[in-house]
Amino acid sequence: MPYKKYTIFDCSILHLPRIKKRQGNITPITNFENIPFAIQRIYYLYDMPGGESRGAHAHKNLEQLIIAASGSFDISIDDGKNRKTVNLAQPYMGLHMRPGIWRDLHNFSSGAICLVLASAKYDEEDYIKDYDNFLALKNL
Repeated sequence: MPYKKYTIFDCSILHLPRIKKRQGNITPITNFENIPFAIQRIYYLYDMPGGESRGAHAHKNLEQLIIAASGSFDISIDDGKNRKTVNLAQPYMGLHMRPGIWRDLHNFSSGAICLVLASAKYDEEDYIKDYDNFLALKNL
C-alpha cells in the first residue's frame, strides 16, 4: 500500500502564488499546477477553543494541502520513526501531507481558520485513528 513508503521528509511546504493588489491579495490554486493532485474535497476548521487540538489520525491514501487561511497553528507530523512540528501562519503557504503520515493540529491562534484541500471525497475507511494500529500498518 502506498502509505507505507512515505516519511515526514516527503511532506513539504508549498509556496502558492500570491498576486498583490492595492485592494488586497489573491492566491489562485489550480489542480496539478500549484498542487500535485486534483482537489476532490475542500473543508475548513474554525472556532477552535483555546488549547484544543484536531487531527490525531493518518490517512491510507488521501493527500492534503493544509493552509492557515487566517491566523496560525502548528501541525505535528509523524511517520512512526521521525517527528517534527510545522508552523503555518501565511495564507499563501501550505503543508502538502502525504498518505500514511500521522498528524495533530494544535496551538491555534485566536480566529484561526484551517483550510484543507483533499485529493478524495470523505471515506471513513481511509482513516487510521489509532496510533498503535498506525504503527502496525507502517510495519514498525
